[in-house]
This record gives sequence, C-alpha cells and structure tokens, in this order.
Amino acid sequence: MANSIVPAVSHSTTPHIAPPPLASKDCVLALDLGTSTGWALRKPDGLITSGTAHFRSSRFDGGGMRFLRFGGWLRELKIQAGSLDSIWYEEVRRHAGTDAAHVYGGLLATLTSWSELQEIPYAGVAVGTIKKHATGKGNANKAAMVEAAQMRGFKPNDDNEADALAILMWVLDTKAGLA
Repeated sequence: MANSIVPAVSHSTTPHIAPPPLASKDCVLALDLGTSTGWALRKPDGLITSGTAHFRSSRFDGGGMRFLRFGGWLRELKIQAGSLDSIWYEEVRRHAGTDAAHVYGGLLATLTSWSELQEIPYAGVAVGTIKKHATGKGNANKAAMVEAAQMRGFKPNDDNEADALAILMWVLDTKAGLA
C-alpha cells in the first residue's frame, strides 16, 4: 500500500472568516503585501509604528525563500509586539504584471496559513475602500496616498508604508468596517 500524499490537516477551533469587533486595546497589524511590504502596527498602548519590509529573492534563492523570510518576519513582529489581535491586508483583485500577482498570491497564502496556525483573525480590505477613506478618491495615485498619510502626521518612506497606514486608519476609524 502506497503512502498517502495528502497532508494531515488539523482544523483551527477559531473561525477566521473576519476579525471580531475591534477593542480599544487590540494590537492591530495592517499590511500592503508585495516584494516591498508596507506595514503599520497599532500596539495596545495606542503607539503606531510603521515601515517597509523587503522580500526580494536573490539569484541564489529557491522559489520559496521569499515566503519563508516573510513567515519569519511575521513571527518576529508578533514576538516584538507581544501579541497580535488581528491582521488586515490590502485585498488586490487585479495586478499589472504576472510576477506581481505571483508574489502577492504567495505572500497572501503565507500570511493566511501563518495566521490560521497562530489563531489570529485576518481580513482583506478592498483597494478602492482604502483609497477612498484616505483621500476621498477610490482611484487615488501613490503620491496622493503618501500625502494623505502625511496629512495625518505620519512620515512614510514610500507608498507601501503609506498604504499600510491607510489600511490601519480605515480599521481604526471605521471600527473595522462596523462604524
């Protein structure tokens, strides 16, 4: 009898369809997934930190290395934050290029599987929703997103960080879409 190639599956006891209502002391992570991933973190004390993490592959890397590095980065971020109560990401439905779509899909798969294992609720927010909340225009360009973050007192280094801040602001301002 041949060994089964189907992996063993354990099911989480916590459904992760959507994060629960946001509490004022929740530690919230917002991500703009990509080779240059923007991130913004609101800690339980209200402090917001943000930045951009780079997950480029070198010519010596195997195809999965960027995703392994991303998973390790998530683990380190959780350790440094103390906990993560929910993760929100920009839900992209259309990419300009095939490579960008593959990278996004791999990062999203890594994020969602890691979140399931950690029992951390996660949800995507549509690009147009984020842009409209930040700028008033659902099709705002990168410069407008950076400017919107600056108008809120942030100093993003690039549009990826600005997008992550915009996701976080949408989550906080709308109480995760419930207000």
